[in-house]
Amino acid sequence: MSILTPSAAKPAYWDSAVSQLMRRDRIMKKLIPQHPEVWLTTRGNPFVTLARSIVGQQISVKAAESVWQRFLATCGRRPTPASVERAGMDNLRSAGLSQRKAEYILDLSTHFRQKQVHPGNWIDMDDEAVIAELTAIRGIGRWTAEMFLIFNLQRPDIMPLDDIGLLKAISLHYFSGEPVSRFEAREVSQAWQPWRTVATWYLWRSLDPLPVEY
Repeated sequence: MSILTPSAAKPAYWDSAVSQLMRRDRIMKKLIPQHPEVWLTTRGNPFVTLARSIVGQQISVKAAESVWQRFLATCGRRPTPASVERAGMDNLRSAGLSQRKAEYILDLSTHFRQKQVHPGNWIDMDDEAVIAELTAIRGIGRWTAEMFLIFNLQRPDIMPLDDIGLLKAISLHYFSGEPVSRFEAREVSQAWQPWRTVATWYLWRSLDPLPVEY
């Protein structure tokens, strides 16, 4: 993940989504103006986005960035399935990946190299169809697939209910810090449709003001 710049391309739906969210939701009306001139963006490389998501599973943003930089030093600044496979298990482990995450990224590399996934088709597939193809890869669960839909395909209405940061932000802003269930989070998000990605992004920003990309 890396810090965005204001010059990065803005999704076509962003301004409309922001306008509607601020009209509908008192929390969004307060949060959105705190983060002007930044928005969701992506480098658009499916393999790198997924590898980065695997690295970031169940660790903090800071820890994920540290491991990712070591991963890049091992596999090249523009890692490919071939460069990851050349690095091999031992070097991936030395870069700070757990045994399991190294296995997952090697399996991801195999899927891409052997064309067992079809990234060229994903833009035309609906959200659940993309999730189904991605979760067939070892180590990619629904959360990772949803991060891909947000950060790579920039789908506008993704609600990642397994995301700890999102649930924390909903607790903080909508429930006075009380723990929230997935059901309660889903109820809150109904007001955001069809722009749940955008609302999620601003809630993430409320916890970590430096926007990041996958």
